[in-house]
Amino acid sequence: MFTKLLTDTPRPPNLLNGNVEPKGEGYRESLLRENATGADNQQERLKTVGWIVGFVDGEGCFSVTIQKATTATGWQVFPEFVVTQGEKSLSALRDLQEFFGCGKIFVNRRHDNHREHLYRFCVRSVANLRDKIIPFFRENQLRTAKRMDFEKFARILELMDERRHLNSEGLVEIANIAQTMNRKKPSRFLESSETTRQAPATQVKI
Repeated sequence: MFTKLLTDTPRPPNLLNGNVEPKGEGYRESLLRENATGADNQQERLKTVGWIVGFVDGEGCFSVTIQKATTATGWQVFPEFVVTQGEKSLSALRDLQEFFGCGKIFVNRRHDNHREHLYRFCVRSVANLRDKIIPFFRENQLRTAKRMDFEKFARILELMDERRHLNSEGLVEIANIAQTMNRKKPSRFLESSETTRQAPATQVKI
């Protein structure tokens, strides 16, 4: 049995018979260079990720607005991820756009006593917010109070995935979360007479 196994087991290639060239110093040096390059790339990515987290902690914003629209409920939910910079730092916004592979950059031209226009990197697509922005900040958590806004923002996107924004009750839930973000004023939607009429009556046990 043991003899048969030895006979049936394929022999390793003979490095001296000319069929396979030995992998010498050149191969090992090439492999070391590839490993070093991979490690360098990993370090660069970690630096980039750290820069993005710090940048968004300082200059980013996760916001949700509810505006009147020609929908069945008469309202529409607009989630948005925004980072704002002056014209001198426009290249930083382009770096963000390239990294995430989505979003647009808009200019807010200023004609007052400010010396430069403001630029905004915005991601408004629900698909991009769900598939790119939220997973990134789930994995690389913000370090300031902005993390709480992000968690609320992510929760609203989950409710939208569940199609809760398509009915009045779900809109009320979304509006209640949104108005606690970014020190916002009371929601126009919650203050509207339509909402007051549509909101279900609260039952109180006596």
